[in-house]
Amino acid sequence: MPLPLPKSRREIAAIQSRRKVIALEQAKRSTFFRGKLDHVNGSRLDDPDEWRKIPILDKDMLRSLSDEEFYTQFCVKADDGVAEYWRSGGSTGKPLFYPRSPTDIRYGLLSFRRTLDIAGCKPGDSAHVSFPLGIHPVGQIFARCAADAGVAANWAGAGNNTPSAIQLELIRSLKPSVWMGMSSYGLHLANLADSRGIDLSTGSVQKILCSAEPLSEAKRAKISRSWGARVFDNFGMTEAGMMGGEDGGEGGFRIWTDMHYIEVLDPDTLLPVKEGEVGTLVVTPLWTNNITPFLRWSAGDLVVYTEADDGSGPFSVFPKIRHTHRTTGFFKVRGVNVNHAEFEDFVFSNPHVNDFKCELVTVDDRECLRVSAEVRRGADAEAVARELVSSVKNTFEVTPELVMLETGTLAKEFESSVKAPRFTDNRK
Repeated sequence: MPLPLPKSRREIAAIQSRRKVIALEQAKRSTFFRGKLDHVNGSRLDDPDEWRKIPILDKDMLRSLSDEEFYTQFCVKADDGVAEYWRSGGSTGKPLFYPRSPTDIRYGLLSFRRTLDIAGCKPGDSAHVSFPLGIHPVGQIFARCAADAGVAANWAGAGNNTPSAIQLELIRSLKPSVWMGMSSYGLHLANLADSRGIDLSTGSVQKILCSAEPLSEAKRAKISRSWGARVFDNFGMTEAGMMGGEDGGEGGFRIWTDMHYIEVLDPDTLLPVKEGEVGTLVVTPLWTNNITPFLRWSAGDLVVYTEADDGSGPFSVFPKIRHTHRTTGFFKVRGVNVNHAEFEDFVFSNPHVNDFKCELVTVDDRECLRVSAEVRRGADAEAVARELVSSVKNTFEVTPELVMLETGTLAKEFESSVKAPRFTDNRK
């Protein structure tokens, strides 16, 4: 491993002190940062006031660059060249493809590998990898790390790579102990299995590793219940790498602070918030900046930071952050805001509902919230429907138009999507 696990917070602080200087020097090589860092004293970066002289970098600043400007002005040349490209994350704006040098890749692989270690995956385990296999790196990196950890990997990809019905058959025949994929696809597979009379909760999978999208506690509980497995979520961003993972305890992700220098700041003042308060996450990669010199990068994540030094194992040396999921979308129905994340939590907390989709539609020139739902096999569909309409009205102050679907309908509809499109605006 290029960087062993640190044994103390003091060791982490020493690594940060050294690498922040290198991060600043890398940025100074970039034409994009020309004239923006001259006032920063590189010998005093451990002074918080000096560090905060570095301007925040955000998505809008990168989006203002053309492709040519990004590669020629923002990126710098690495001594060991370019090994591959990682697609930027997010669902809005034109994606960028970040060049990664062989050195970047070594540390990037390490950041992903730690998620397997913190979840307790060991040599002899086997993993069914359902993360998308394509231009976004998450799937192929997870699969490569599994092999490096001695975990046999089946590179299935998402449903657009390998049809979900075939994935269920592979899971039944190969009996993996670990499933890896986006949480929405984990639900999709579970719902498809239920429609076919397959009980995944009695199967071989004992651990589930998710990433790449928000995971609420209601969705986590539904996935765990459906699969009969323990769920470990992981947090990363393409600009830095995989930044942290869950150790099974409460309170969020352990963040690899020897690899990423993080700040949690007030969104308005950009000053540090107190531990336990909500702030915007700002990240400086310390090892994966050999071509893309991200410095104080803000992707808009709102998080809560805790020291979490509980001595519970080798990863307890790292602090934790917990996502607030405040950046998710909402529908406005006749003046009432319906938050997508809250609605999803609400529906998935009902054990009788297998899956759903929510549409904003126009009926007789009037906005309407149409909820299409499937119930679990053996449930009283009429009773579930009555309770669902009543509870939606009482909770969100909107009376939905409810459509009850045959089991398996949404599984077929969502099959071609990497992420299930549960919320769509179809108004005329």
